[in-house]
Amino acid sequence: MEPVVIAKTPRLTIRQLQLSDAAFVLTLYNDPSFLQHIGDKGVRTLADAEKNLQQGAIASYAEHGYGMWLVEDWQGQAIGLCGLIKRDFLTETDLGYAYLPEFFGKGYAYEAATAVLAYAAQQTDLNTVVAIVSPDNRASKSLLEKLGFVQQGQVLVPDQHQMIDFYRIQLRKTA
Repeated sequence: MEPVVIAKTPRLTIRQLQLSDAAFVLTLYNDPSFLQHIGDKGVRTLADAEKNLQQGAIASYAEHGYGMWLVEDWQGQAIGLCGLIKRDFLTETDLGYAYLPEFFGKGYAYEAATAVLAYAAQQTDLNTVVAIVSPDNRASKSLLEKLGFVQQGQVLVPDQHQMIDFYRIQLRKTA
């Protein structure tokens, strides 16, 4: 089945994840930078990655109409993930993203996140989107600020027992 395309930018295609993307997810989730800044998802095998996709992104599409999406370059190579996540411990929807290190510093994260925020504003009823980031992740904090997010303190992540920086962006004016 052909994946649902969420957005296209001059350099990227952002589309729904499928079980056939499990090998990429396995690689990304075990990359040292992912483990350092996002955390260990316990994905060690292709079967773990497929289960993660089914219970995470694919379930989120059905429940919320959005989730984490695959980011591909113009050649169709998977380079990262970017999307909207409804986390249990946050009242608002969160912008999430992660890329393989060889694609850092090329503007892909900004390009994809801009498209995802446009999608959120145009295709969902979300008024705001939040983001969480570890305090030592300067690159991610810089990206959020460039996108227009404003830091609004910190929040406790239940599983990690640590405070992380909390950001918010207004997508549309509320009455």
